[in-house]
Amino acid sequence: MSTIFTKIVNGEIPCYKIAEDDQYLAFLDVNPNAKGHTLCIPKKEVNKIFDMDEDLYLGLMKFSRKIAIALEKAIDCKRIGVAVVGLEVPHTHVHLIPLQDMEDMRFQRKVNMSQQEFQEVVAAIQKNL
Repeated sequence: MSTIFTKIVNGEIPCYKIAEDDQYLAFLDVNPNAKGHTLCIPKKEVNKIFDMDEDLYLGLMKFSRKIAIALEKAIDCKRIGVAVVGLEVPHTHVHLIPLQDMEDMRFQRKVNMSQQEFQEVVAAIQKNL
């Protein structure tokens, strides 16, 4: 059975897409820890990050770095936090989270955003890619 991220990749579920290429996709987390919280995924469904082959893994890190640099330019923050947890969705994903303080990394404090706010964040990040 496909994961929710595979359904996003296949266009079955909409997302706030930031960037994609033939192997990777970046989109906003719809339950964000902070404004701009972004997920970077391989389009190939792999449950655990270290089960990915080395080229796919290194490509995901390179793709995530590119998105993080644009994200930090677009969102006022002290830095971009990175987390790979993977317990909620069995599809490798890198969290890029704009940080004001360590609480933003705890996955307990969430922010509510309107559809317009999500779209504005996407446009701001894309402008910096």
